[in-house]
Amino acid sequence: MSVYIVATITIHDRERYARYGDGFMEIFRRHRGTLLAVDESPEVLEGEWPCTRTVIIEFPDAAAARAWYGSADYQALAQHRFAASIADIALVRGLG
Repeated sequence: MSVYIVATITIHDRERYARYGDGFMEIFRRHRGTLLAVDESPEVLEGEWPCTRTVIIEFPDAAAARAWYGSADYQALAQHRFAASIADIALVRGLG
Protein backbone atom coordinates (compact mmCIF):
# COMPACT_ATOMS: atom_id res chain seq x y z
CA MET A 1 0.00 0.00 0.00
CA SER A 2 1.32 3.44 -0.90
CA VAL A 3 2.40 5.78 1.86
CA TYR A 4 2.96 9.51 1.79
CA ILE A 5 5.39 11.76 3.60
CA VAL A 6 3.93 15.18 4.31
CA ALA A 7 6.41 17.81 5.43
CA THR A 8 5.83 21.39 6.47
CA ILE A 9 9.12 23.25 6.64
CA THR A 10 10.11 26.69 7.85
CA ILE A 11 13.39 27.63 6.20
CA HIS A 12 15.57 30.21 7.98
CA ASP A 13 18.82 29.74 6.00
CA ARG A 14 18.12 29.45 2.26
CA GLU A 15 21.79 29.05 1.30
CA ARG A 16 22.33 26.08 3.62
CA TYR A 17 18.96 24.59 2.66
CA ALA A 18 20.02 24.76 -1.01
CA ARG A 19 22.83 22.31 -0.20
CA TYR A 20 20.17 19.88 1.02
CA GLY A 21 18.13 20.45 -2.14
CA ASP A 22 21.15 19.88 -4.39
CA GLY A 23 21.60 16.30 -3.16
CA PHE A 24 18.01 15.35 -2.43
CA MET A 25 16.77 13.83 -5.71
CA GLU A 26 19.75 11.52 -6.23
CA ILE A 27 19.20 9.82 -2.87
CA PHE A 28 15.40 9.98 -3.09
CA ARG A 29 15.23 8.20 -6.47
CA ARG A 30 17.26 5.26 -5.14
CA HIS A 31 14.43 4.51 -2.72
CA ARG A 32 11.60 4.47 -5.30
CA GLY A 33 10.08 7.71 -4.12
CA THR A 34 7.86 9.98 -6.20
CA LEU A 35 7.83 13.72 -5.57
CA LEU A 36 4.16 14.78 -5.74
CA ALA A 37 4.19 18.41 -4.61
CA VAL A 38 6.51 21.15 -3.43
CA ASP A 39 4.84 24.49 -2.76
CA GLU A 40 6.18 27.68 -1.22
CA SER A 41 2.76 29.31 -1.02
CA PRO A 42 -0.17 26.88 -0.92
CA GLU A 43 -3.67 28.29 -0.96
CA VAL A 44 -4.84 28.11 2.65
CA LEU A 45 -8.49 27.13 2.78
CA GLU A 46 -8.78 26.98 6.55
CA GLY A 47 -6.65 27.87 9.55
CA GLU A 48 -3.05 29.03 9.40
CA TRP A 49 -0.11 27.73 7.37
CA PRO A 50 2.99 29.45 8.75
CA CYS A 51 5.61 27.25 7.06
CA THR A 52 7.65 28.41 4.06
CA ARG A 53 7.57 25.10 2.17
CA THR A 54 5.17 22.17 1.97
CA VAL A 55 6.27 18.86 0.46
CA ILE A 56 4.29 15.71 -0.34
CA ILE A 57 6.12 12.59 -1.49
CA GLU A 58 4.98 9.03 -2.17
CA PHE A 59 6.59 5.65 -1.62
CA PRO A 60 5.26 2.24 -2.66
CA ASP A 61 5.14 1.12 0.99
CA ALA A 62 6.18 2.08 4.51
CA ALA A 63 9.33 -0.05 4.34
CA ALA A 64 10.62 1.97 1.35
CA ALA A 65 9.81 5.26 3.09
CA ARG A 66 11.59 4.23 6.27
CA ALA A 67 14.57 2.87 4.30
CA TRP A 68 14.93 6.25 2.56
CA TYR A 69 14.54 8.34 5.71
CA GLY A 70 16.80 6.14 7.79
CA SER A 71 19.51 5.64 5.18
CA ALA A 72 23.00 6.85 6.02
CA ASP A 73 23.13 8.87 2.78
CA TYR A 74 19.89 10.70 3.51
CA GLN A 75 20.69 11.31 7.17
CA ALA A 76 24.08 12.79 6.21
CA LEU A 77 22.41 15.10 3.67
CA ALA A 78 19.59 15.97 6.10
CA GLN A 79 22.13 17.62 8.41
CA HIS A 80 21.90 20.64 6.06
CA ARG A 81 18.10 20.68 6.43
CA PHE A 82 18.33 20.31 10.20
CA ALA A 83 20.69 23.32 10.36
CA ALA A 84 18.69 25.46 7.92
CA SER A 85 15.09 24.82 8.87
CA ILE A 86 12.50 23.50 11.26
CA ALA A 87 10.20 20.77 9.96
CA ASP A 88 7.15 18.77 10.91
CA ILE A 89 7.13 15.48 8.99
CA ALA A 90 4.57 12.69 9.06
CA LEU A 91 4.21 9.34 7.32
CA VAL A 92 0.59 8.91 6.19
CA ARG A 93 -0.77 5.57 4.97
CA GLY A 94 -2.81 5.49 1.75
CA LEU A 95 -6.35 4.12 1.63
CA GLY A 96 -5.88 1.15 -0.62
